[in-house]
Amino acid sequence: MITIDTVSKKYGKAEVLNINALEIPTGQSFGLVGNNGAGKTTLFNILLDLIRPTTGAIVTNDISVHKSEAWKKFTGSFIDESFLISYLTPEEYFQFIGDLRGINKADVTNFLSQFEEFFNEEVLGKKKYLRDLSKGNQKKVGIVAAMMGDPKVVVLDEPFANLDPTTQIRLKKILKTLTENKEITVLVSSHDLSHVTEVCERIVVLDKGAVVKDIVTSAETLQELERYFAV
Repeated sequence: MITIDTVSKKYGKAEVLNINALEIPTGQSFGLVGNNGAGKTTLFNILLDLIRPTTGAIVTNDISVHKSEAWKKFTGSFIDESFLISYLTPEEYFQFIGDLRGINKADVTNFLSQFEEFFNEEVLGKKKYLRDLSKGNQKKVGIVAAMMGDPKVVVLDEPFANLDPTTQIRLKKILKTLTENKEITVLVSSHDLSHVTEVCERIVVLDKGAVVKDIVTSAETLQELERYFAV
C-alpha cells in the first residue's frame, strides 16, 4: 500500500501540491489526471524521492521513501527521457537496468522478447543510441525498463504521449495484463481521459495541487470527467 500523508510542496510562496490524505491499496491500477500545472508530476516526483515535500511523507509498503532507499528494490518508474542514458543503445540500457535488478543477460533477452509487438521492430537491433531514437521509441524503452525485475510498484507519467495510436492500444493491453493478478500497483498519469479510464480502476483528479475527485471507474466515468473538464 502507498500512503500519502499531508504532503505539500511549495516553491517560495507558491503552493503547487497539497494532499491531506490518500491511500492506494496494493494491486490497484491508479490513474491521476488534471490540467497542466495540477501537480501530477510533482506528486510522482515526490513519490520517487526526486524532490522532497515541503510537508508530509509518502510511505510505500511500510517504507518512507524519504528516509530509506529500500523501496527502490520493488519500484519501477519512467517519468521522462531524463531517466534514460542517452549515449547507450537500447540493448545496453536494458542490460544496465538488468544489472541493477540482478538479472543476467539471458533473462534480459527473454524478458524483452515479450515486447516484440510493442517495439514494432523500431527499437532493438537498430544500432542507434537512445538519443537518436524518436520520442515515441525512447518512451517505449523507458516503459519496458520500468517493468523489469518483477516490480511491485510501477509509476508511469504520461505513458501514452508521443505514441502512435497502434502503440497506445498495445500499451493499454500491456498495462491491463500487468494488473491482472492484483499484486502489482500501477500508477499512471495522463492527459488522455479515454485511455486512463480504460486501464485504471480508480482515478483521482488534481486541480491546483489538491484532490477534487476520487472516482471508482465505471461506465459513466469518462463522461463524468469530460463534464468536469469542460467547465
